[in-house]
Amino acid sequence: MNITSQMVKELRDKTNAGMMDCKKALTETAGDMEKAIDLLRQKGLAVARKRADRATSQGVVESYIHAGAKLGVLVEVGCETDFVAKTDDFVAFARDVAMHIAASNPVAVTREEVPAELIEREREIYKAQALESGKPENIVDKIVSGKIDKFMAEICLMEQKFVKNPDLTIQDLLNELIAKMGENISIKRFVRFQIGA
Repeated sequence: MNITSQMVKELRDKTNAGMMDCKKALTETAGDMEKAIDLLRQKGLAVARKRADRATSQGVVESYIHAGAKLGVLVEVGCETDFVAKTDDFVAFARDVAMHIAASNPVAVTREEVPAELIEREREIYKAQALESGKPENIVDKIVSGKIDKFMAEICLMEQKFVKNPDLTIQDLLNELIAKMGENISIKRFVRFQIGA
């Protein structure tokens, strides 16, 4: 059976698992959505959301300094136990996230953390652009909503495409690590320093 991107997206929306894991699960189950969900659950990928309520009071602060020492990032990644915090996979994930932040310059970790005034300013710009281009007022709001959604995906760390693998978002990487480690992991905060900025 041919596995379509729509099928992969539907499975991903239902399970919050990574795209490649969803594609593999659908391939192994010949496109059967329910069997693919069961397969992902067996592998532990679909339980990432269930672990989200657990406290992440352990973890690491990881740094990345770009060549030339003109750009640096500190990121705090939390987990449930110090055992997981010391694993190579966890530390490598934290390093990758710090490097990604240096390259992609996100504004916030999640949409909820984006300043309201920034969203409002963008909304006004998009609205003015749509009206100036002669779009009817009744569809301007839909256009603006779509542009705001795209803008948020570009500036929120968890929704950004991972610089080392654009097929995955940072959320996908996090979900894979949660499934592998078996406990809740969260990116708590970051700060990006750049000379002259």
